[in-house]
Amino acid sequence: MLTRLLLPALFVAASAVPASAADPFRKVSADVNQKMVKIFGSGGFKGVTNYTTGIIISPEGHLLSVASQTLDADGVIVHLYDGRRMKAKVIVTEPDLDVAMLKIVPDGKKIDEPTNLDLPYFDVLEAAKRPNAGAGDWVLSFSNYFEIAMRDEPVSVMRGVVAAYSPLDARRGVFDFPYTGNVYVVDAITNNPGAGGGALTDRKGNLLGIVGREIKNRKTETWINYAIPVNATVNVKDGEKTVTLKMTEFVDLGMKGKYKPIQRVKIATGIGGYHGIQFVPNLLERTPPYVDDVSPNSPAAKAGLKPDDLVSFVDGEPIFSIKAFQEYIKKTRPGETIRLEVRRGEALQTIDLKLDEHPKVPVSNK
Repeated sequence: MLTRLLLPALFVAASAVPASAADPFRKVSADVNQKMVKIFGSGGFKGVTNYTTGIIISPEGHLLSVASQTLDADGVIVHLYDGRRMKAKVIVTEPDLDVAMLKIVPDGKKIDEPTNLDLPYFDVLEAAKRPNAGAGDWVLSFSNYFEIAMRDEPVSVMRGVVAAYSPLDARRGVFDFPYTGNVYVVDAITNNPGAGGGALTDRKGNLLGIVGREIKNRKTETWINYAIPVNATVNVKDGEKTVTLKMTEFVDLGMKGKYKPIQRVKIATGIGGYHGIQFVPNLLERTPPYVDDVSPNSPAAKAGLKPDDLVSFVDGEPIFSIKAFQEYIKKTRPGETIRLEVRRGEALQTIDLKLDEHPKVPVSNK
């Protein structure tokens, strides 16, 4: 896995201490830190963190982050630069851009009501008009990787250079990563747990891109340190048509409540196919999908699932709870093969599971 070492020569702590000649990034770090949030949501069990990073993109408290499992919650908590702890709701996500938009919802307010927060923010639409950074340009990466900051503690800053600006060809686990547009490849170890959704800026604090998640290069099997540009575009198939998705349109329409993601969900069939997995007791709102047992001669047994396996992905979609797995299965049919990625011990296993007809329940004559 990607070496999780910080580079002392490249690590700068954001602080409100006055700038000095010895630390030229201090003022930029302090200014950018005011436009960052620490996000806490679902996860927190083995192999799945429950924290990530976001940037403020409007004075009303609209936030931009990556479309991670942390946001799979009825509500998430964000910590602002000044220590305030507030609730936020997901407004819309776009998997093919790997971004999500949230909005802070103060107590007593509804999501569509003005917040009157008047927060410092990045103007993404203006940032997208600036020229792209080039190879060799200095950059700063701001994020809350490793959950290093809480409440009013500043996020971390990594200094590096742009190594390349090129299309992304990557995977997450065994699945192809949905975003395939251009990215900034950064010569610094920026994409650690919790860093996703952070800000990549130039040395003056101007926003360049959104720090991405932990993924691997499909060709070299090496971990990638990258950021998705604020002017990102990607072409995707919508039926017979090819549609161009733009980060700027996502931000602009998302804040207006008008962004409509391309629908790629399966049509629900009701009960779905039979798998034979018996999960642990579903006692919590978001009980992790740990396998307790498998029914004899069931599809799960034939596929090799074992007790204590943790189902992490189904057909490339992250699964964070037993309920989420059950909802996904409802959209399947007998005879369909689904691909599971399960965590077994410290390793990830890929399992193809062919669903079957549900066993017939004998009817009693009594």
